[in-house]
Amino acid sequence: MTEQPPPPFEPVDEDWQTALAIVAHPDDMEYGAAAAVARWTAQGKTVVYVMVTSGEAGIDGMDPEQCRAVREQEQIASAAIVGVDVVEFLGHPDGVIEYGLPLRRDIARAVRRHRPDIVITTNFRDTYGGVFPNQADHIAVGRATLDGVRDAGNRWVFRELVAEGHEPWDGVRQVWAAASPDGRHAVDTTEHFDAGVASLEAHRAYLDGLGEGPMSDAAGFLESMSRATGTRLGVRYASSFEVIPLR
Repeated sequence: MTEQPPPPFEPVDEDWQTALAIVAHPDDMEYGAAAAVARWTAQGKTVVYVMVTSGEAGIDGMDPEQCRAVREQEQIASAAIVGVDVVEFLGHPDGVIEYGLPLRRDIARAVRRHRPDIVITTNFRDTYGGVFPNQADHIAVGRATLDGVRDAGNRWVFRELVAEGHEPWDGVRQVWAAASPDGRHAVDTTEHFDAGVASLEAHRAYLDGLGEGPMSDAAGFLESMSRATGTRLGVRYASSFEVIPLR
């Protein structure tokens, strides 16, 4: 029996002005979503990055405190390449993020402060669509982002946030999870593919720390992934997202 090709992707809705990307680590946005961000900032949209950790456990040969400073600077430089001027770090411990109330509270606070139309996170499913397991931090942050966005709109959840001056915000229309195996939507990144590669390559210390392997080859990794996604959208390169509507 001939294997059926996967169904085509639908274009994401781009009728919005502000997005907040909440991910676990520096480099998470760059492995597939940064070119999309470059497209949106070129359209005049505002995108802000929030990193739950500073990625301090991500380089085996570098002490975490030294690594923290290096990876924060690499992320700030990386974000600037795709038009993101604001990058925040929440300071949760890399590698051992716990889903729970403190994380939900921090995410709700960030949503209330920035008041975005769209929230972007990364894949929070158990795998990447096969036997390759997802990383625990990604799962915790993605699931806490879904809940934190809802918490942000409820005055009676985390009441201390109102006391801090953060009024509720229920204006988030959708949460988008990049590179999810349940993704059914995508955006054409053909014109901004090179910016996405440059954004990932800005994580030089991290990529060098990976040694040999497909994920250390920024251009090759993104070429393969973006072409496969683009085929299902009918374009050369694309980034895919699982879209979770909230209103």
